[in-house]
Amino acid sequence: MLRFVAETGSTNDDLLALARNGAPEGLWLRAGRQTGGKGRQGRAWQSPPGNLYASALLRLRQGDPPAPTLALVAAVALHEVAAIHAQGRDLRIKWPNDLLLDGGKLAGILLERSGDAVVIGFGVNLARPPEGLDGPKAALGEGVEPEAVLETLAEAFARWLGRWRGEGLGPVRAGWLAAAHPIGTALSTSGGNGLFDGLDESGALRLRRADGNIHIVHAGDVFLI
Repeated sequence: MLRFVAETGSTNDDLLALARNGAPEGLWLRAGRQTGGKGRQGRAWQSPPGNLYASALLRLRQGDPPAPTLALVAAVALHEVAAIHAQGRDLRIKWPNDLLLDGGKLAGILLERSGDAVVIGFGVNLARPPEGLDGPKAALGEGVEPEAVLETLAEAFARWLGRWRGEGLGPVRAGWLAAAHPIGTALSTSGGNGLFDGLDESGALRLRRADGNIHIVHAGDVFLI
């Protein structure tokens, strides 16, 4: 079910509130504009018009893989949809779930949980990137409509969610690696620098240090050098 509001504080906050009141899995909420959008670690998320701001609600079930790995599910689904409109440009996933287009940040994904409810927020630069933020930004370009992107995204996410539940993390992990920056890419993390060495079996980042040792990163900011 897809719902739309012209303006709200945060689609994630709205869906979390609905989840606490019993809203079912499969509900999506899109806003034309957010006044209190947020990114990871509480960062503000600007909402220029024409971009996609949407959140999805799911309910964890017994036997599901670990909830944090839904970040990989969301990233793979969004990459699949963005690739339709990227027209051959360099589109990559950066761990755990940012999308980069020609080296600039195209999209971010934020997961929040309340009980068995997980809300996954997607912010995608369609018409234009936000201004005044650090680092390079990118957008897919004028003419890419949020409504159409969301419909395709909801379908792709449902499909990948089904594989995550039915086949485990393996296929999702493989899809993520196929869409990510190459093995050997230089990365900077809060725990130090190193080279991208793939993901471990839990979806955590493998970082190869200069001395050859592998450091496992479970959380935190990661930047391409």
